[in-house]
Amino acid sequence: MSNHVHMVLHVDVKRTQVWSDNNVAQRWHRLHRGTLLTQMFVRGDTINQGQQQTLDNTITEYRRRLHDISWFMRNLNEHIAREANKEDDCRGRFWEGRFKSQALLDDAALLSCMAYVDLNPIRAKIADTPETSKYTGIQKRLESIKQPSIKNVLMPFVGHPRQDMPKGIPFSLKDYCELVDITGRVIRDDKAGHIDQQQQAILQRLGLSDEQWLTLTTEFEKHFCYAAGAEQMMNQFKEHTGHQRIRGMGKAKTLLRCA
Repeated sequence: MSNHVHMVLHVDVKRTQVWSDNNVAQRWHRLHRGTLLTQMFVRGDTINQGQQQTLDNTITEYRRRLHDISWFMRNLNEHIAREANKEDDCRGRFWEGRFKSQALLDDAALLSCMAYVDLNPIRAKIADTPETSKYTGIQKRLESIKQPSIKNVLMPFVGHPRQDMPKGIPFSLKDYCELVDITGRVIRDDKAGHIDQQQQAILQRLGLSDEQWLTLTTEFEKHFCYAAGAEQMMNQFKEHTGHQRIRGMGKAKTLLRCA
C-alpha cells in the first residue's frame, strides 16, 4: 500500500537450527557486513581457540536474529525508508512507529487474514481484481499458475490435510484463489452479498459461514490485537504468553467458531 505494509509470515525456527555455522554467517552477510571475525570465517581463514569462542557466540546471535520477526521488520523497514527518502530527496524518519503483529492460531485465522491482506488494494479501491493488485501474494500466486517457470517463494498450498503432508497450507490453491476473487467482487460491488454456493466447500472446512468470512476479510485488524483464532486456541495462547486478557476473545467466539 502507499503508506503501510501487511505481511503474513511463517517463522520456521526448526529450519534455522539445522543450518551450518557457515550458512548462517553467509545469510547474515547478505544483509549486513558482519564482523571482521565472521568475514574471516566465511573466507576460510585460520581462527585460533580464543577467537572461536567469540565466533560461536556471534553465530548463535545471528542464528537467532535470522528467525526473529523484529529483526526482519527492522531490515525491511530500513530498506524501504532509504529508498523512499532517496526518491523524495529527503532525510529523516519514514515510519510512524513500531510494527504490530498478531499470532494466527488456526487455519481459519490464517486464511481469513491472508485474504484480508490480499484484498487490501480492492478495499482501498486502487485495484479492481486480485490479479491486478500489485505487490500482493495473490497476484504472485496467480502469475505462477499462468507461468510455472516463475519462481514462487511463497508458502505453497498443498491440498487437503493428509498423513505425511508436505509443509504448506492444507488447502487447494485453486479454491483459495477462486474464493478471494469472489470475495473481492462482493467487496468491490459495495453491497452485502453472499459467497457463491460453489465455493462453500473451503468455507465449510474452515468452519465459517459466508457472513463470518466477509466480516473477517474486511475487518480483520479491527477485531483482533495480539492473536486470532478459535476460542480454545485463544485461551491456550493467553496461558502461554501470560496475558490476563486478550482483545478479540468475544469476536473469536462469534467469527472463528464453527458456523
